[in-house]
Amino acid sequence: MRGPHNIFRLIRTGATFERTGAMNVILNAYQAPVGLRLAAKILGWPFQWLGYKGDPAMPPVTRALTALGPAYIKFGQILSTRPDVVGDELAVQLRVLQDKLPPFPIEEAQKMIEAELERPLASMFQDFSAPVAAASIAQVHRAKLASDGADVAVKVLRPGIERAFRRDIDAFYFAARMVEVLAPGARRLRPLDVIAHFEGVVLGELDLRLESSAAGEFAANTESDEGFQLPKINWSLSGKNVMTMDWAEGISAGDNAALDAAGHDRRRIGERILQLFLSHALRDGFFHADLHQGNIKIAANGDVIAYDFGIMGRIDEYTRRVYAEILFGFIRRDYKRVAEVHFEAGYVPADKDVDEFARALRAVGEPIFGMDATQISMGRVLTYLFDVTEQFGMETRTELILLQRTMVVVEGVARSLHPQINIWEVAKPIVEDYIKQSIGPKALLKDLLKTARVLSRFGPKLPQLAEAALIRTYNTAQPSAQKYGIKKRWLLLALLVGGGGGWLAAHLI
Repeated sequence: MRGPHNIFRLIRTGATFERTGAMNVILNAYQAPVGLRLAAKILGWPFQWLGYKGDPAMPPVTRALTALGPAYIKFGQILSTRPDVVGDELAVQLRVLQDKLPPFPIEEAQKMIEAELERPLASMFQDFSAPVAAASIAQVHRAKLASDGADVAVKVLRPGIERAFRRDIDAFYFAARMVEVLAPGARRLRPLDVIAHFEGVVLGELDLRLESSAAGEFAANTESDEGFQLPKINWSLSGKNVMTMDWAEGISAGDNAALDAAGHDRRRIGERILQLFLSHALRDGFFHADLHQGNIKIAANGDVIAYDFGIMGRIDEYTRRVYAEILFGFIRRDYKRVAEVHFEAGYVPADKDVDEFARALRAVGEPIFGMDATQISMGRVLTYLFDVTEQFGMETRTELILLQRTMVVVEGVARSLHPQINIWEVAKPIVEDYIKQSIGPKALLKDLLKTARVLSRFGPKLPQLAEAALIRTYNTAQPSAQKYGIKKRWLLLALLVGGGGGWLAAHLI
């Protein structure tokens, strides 16, 4: 890790925000106190000449993030879905980062496609268009297949994108280390683990073969989901730097005026997006983890069309059950059970008081119920929740980072479609259904059958495993047996009875 380079990189980040005017916009959006504004000015103003100028035609924050590079753009994409956190005006400005960034030349894209697929472009595509969308990682062209004239979308990675991302992530690691050194209280948030998680997710986007594979798995899981469509991948015209899929025809989920003109029910669409996400996360443990407006279209029949599968989330069944119980507890306002689940899962240290934690959770949850989204400041709720987790020593759970982040993004998308949407009411039927299926007698029987299947696969090896275990145990116990005068035959009998009982118990369990 190159310390001097990263120090300069972080100074330049602050200088870019100052030079483009983004610093003032952000401070105003968060209604920063005078002291913080003064500190930002003192630290930023002398170095602003080091900052990137960016595109003067863009709004300040968008201009700064675009100039700084792809990792910063990713962060801006997340904020663009949260008008309740950054304000409506800034959220609209940031939405440009989703799919309206400056493209790279079409000639360069065509050369990359020919080099990747080792064929002339004309033999694969006809009517190959200029870029129709450009984001931080790649851009998309519309084309027709040379074979049958079918409309397709051709996604091409930006040249040099991997090197640019690694440079930014290197600086993020440096900043995380500085946070751990200079602010020991923040170590519970595990900043290095968070950056490592972010690195793994983003670098996975830089191989479009993995994205194609994820799209195939996602399609298999969701083929029976009503009101949900996915474009089909053309594997013969896809590779590491290029991915070809069916063209998705529809209206962007971020274009409310067009949705209204087409007669769509935006409230129903917002509810469906939320419920689909929860179904995929809880039912399948595999979900679209970059579900912002730029990756969603609404078909003429009202179906939700999702695309861009570069970031997919996966959580194991145990974590899904924990997450569902936490959600279900909040929905039922059973804060004691929510607190207990946190302790049972090891999310909160065992030496803390469960009743005190439940009381703190009530203070977070109660303001949400009976209120619509326009009355709730999610920024204030998240700030208070942060204070609560710090008070109880709760560490950042890296396995839940992507799930939590996507939940925030999806909620933001739903609220942009219908500001009065209540996430808890919409989530309730999905979570209740999952609870019925995964927690209770049916789930217990299912777990027992899985355990029996695993044991049955080891059936032929059980005699050898039992013999090896008995020999190890006998060799360990023999010195103590001799010390107390226990004869060899009685020791063997005890081990056989104990071992047989354990084997029987394992099969019964």
